[in-house]
Amino acid sequence: MNYSYLHRLYTRRAELEAKLELYEARSCFGDDEIDDGTDQELRERINEISAEIESLEHASAG
Repeated sequence: MNYSYLHRLYTRRAELEAKLELYEARSCFGDDEIDDGTDQELRERINEISAEIESLEHASAG
C-alpha cells in the first residue's frame, strides 16, 4: 500500500471538511443568501475521497 498517497487523501479530506464547515458557518453571519452549489461540490468530493480511502484500506486488509 502507498501510505504517502493514503496520507495525502486523509489530509485533502480534512481540508475539504474544514472548507465546508467555514462555508456552512457563513449562515451564522447572515450570509446565507448565496447558494452557488459550493457546499454540494465539497460534499461530493469528500464522499469521493472517503470512498477511495475505504477502498485502499480494504485492499490492504485483504
